[in-house]
Amino acid sequence: MAKRPLSGEPYVGFLLPAALLVCGLFLIPIGQLVALSFGGLDAPTLRWYEQVAATDSIHRILLTTFRIVGLTTVIAVVLGYAVAYAMAHMGERQRLALLLCVLVPFWLSVLVRALAWLILLRNNGIVNEALLGSGLIAAPLPLVRNELGVVIGMVHYLVPYAVFPIFATMRGLDGRLMMAARSVGASPFRTFIDIYLPLTLPALFGAGLLVFVFGLGFFVTPAILGGGRVVMLSEYVSISVLQTLRWGLAAALSVVLLVATLALIAIVSRITGVRRMLGAS
Repeated sequence: MAKRPLSGEPYVGFLLPAALLVCGLFLIPIGQLVALSFGGLDAPTLRWYEQVAATDSIHRILLTTFRIVGLTTVIAVVLGYAVAYAMAHMGERQRLALLLCVLVPFWLSVLVRALAWLILLRNNGIVNEALLGSGLIAAPLPLVRNELGVVIGMVHYLVPYAVFPIFATMRGLDGRLMMAARSVGASPFRTFIDIYLPLTLPALFGAGLLVFVFGLGFFVTPAILGGGRVVMLSEYVSISVLQTLRWGLAAALSVVLLVATLALIAIVSRITGVRRMLGAS
């Protein structure tokens, strides 16, 4: 009699309670949030969604949020790809040094990083003082309390989230494919464009999606580096809850953001495939 292959079925019983607990802790609050956005279960209303659809200030905040997060995603993914490529093709000692440079800021608090950038970029900060002292500029550059400062702070925080998934995919590539392309006369540029880039493209999409989703929920960095002049959606939700006490509006905005995120994930996974995007075979 042939032996049955080992499977994970005996361990399902161990995982099921934890999975149910996590799902309960996640789905129940989400359900309450959705109900709150409709004014509760007793008297459902579309009042808050109508306000979201009709208020110009909310439209500007949504546009600002998606513009900043989109720009941040592009810059972070490009920088992350370059860093991951360097890490995948350098020696072990250099790779560890570069990995340490990526990880050390990654371990710092988001508040510490935002305050550090504020000190560096403000009018009398180190960057402007150095530029003024060198004679390159005649007046301090506006590097904070605007979208530029917010993008700089967010890119700095999110680059590691782009580096690691791309680096994992690059390390798993079969180097013989590139060697075969070079052996038939392909230049390094053509080898990269025709072979290397397509193989790493799913990881590129996955890293971009990860960075974009994380960026949508940023609160501390825009609040500090934006200086109240750049209001993103998460900060407006906080104001609606803590100051204006419009819980229904905050819930509606949160649901809109959740639906937009799920739609984006569905579109990207449709293009690249979830397994390829996550680096699975």
